[in-house]
Amino acid sequence: MLFEKETVAVVTGGSRGIGRAVALDLAREGAAVVLTYREQADKANEVVEEIEGSGGRALAKQVDVGDEKQIRFLFRDVRKEMGRLDVLVNNAGVTEDGFIMMMSVRKFEDVMRTNMTGAFVASREALKMMARERGGAIVNVSSVSGILGGEGQANYSASKGALIAFTRALAREGAMHKVRANVVAPGFVDTDMVKAMPGHTLALFQQLIPMKRVGRPEEVASAVSFLACDRASYITGETFVVDGGLLMG
Repeated sequence: MLFEKETVAVVTGGSRGIGRAVALDLAREGAAVVLTYREQADKANEVVEEIEGSGGRALAKQVDVGDEKQIRFLFRDVRKEMGRLDVLVNNAGVTEDGFIMMMSVRKFEDVMRTNMTGAFVASREALKMMARERGGAIVNVSSVSGILGGEGQANYSASKGALIAFTRALAREGAMHKVRANVVAPGFVDTDMVKAMPGHTLALFQQLIPMKRVGRPEEVASAVSFLACDRASYITGETFVVDGGLLMG
């Protein structure tokens, strides 16, 4: 296993997609997992049941990561109920796509608040806990859209690009407390977001991927678990791209 038995991990947006795969993989590797969800309690509870059914420990917490107070309460509860925090995975994210000329400030700021500000607040609260323990790892889930930019996704691309820059700053400040911070940037992965794309559009993008397929959530999760564990103890401030070779082009 990658983690010691007492390792505690928080995964935001852990009820479905990449977050679900991350929560399951961390638990499989020995961590106790606190996963957050915003609306789908049934899906979050399914993840908890799957982890507990395999002998692991998990909790689900309803949290809107766009709300600072709710995030602060989350980490207060983690401190009370779990006693420590070793890993934070900022995975929760939203999209509200639209072309720039027709995009409202509200739509831009809503995406930034969840995808970037939420990750900032969670990282801030996690760093306070980890600094006291003199160690920890934060993994932020960005996107290739944050590197390339996505047509019709100015808000999403901005939030994910900002997350990469933020993580570098976090890595520099965290290092003095023995806390590492890295980014995983997935490409096209088999999630609800990708499934919602028109078939012809997805087929076109698949032709641009050297591996000629979309990724699986589990393939992203394994990269997250590696960066969160001690095997990556000398890696910080890096962006790991998991995209089937898309950015090579």
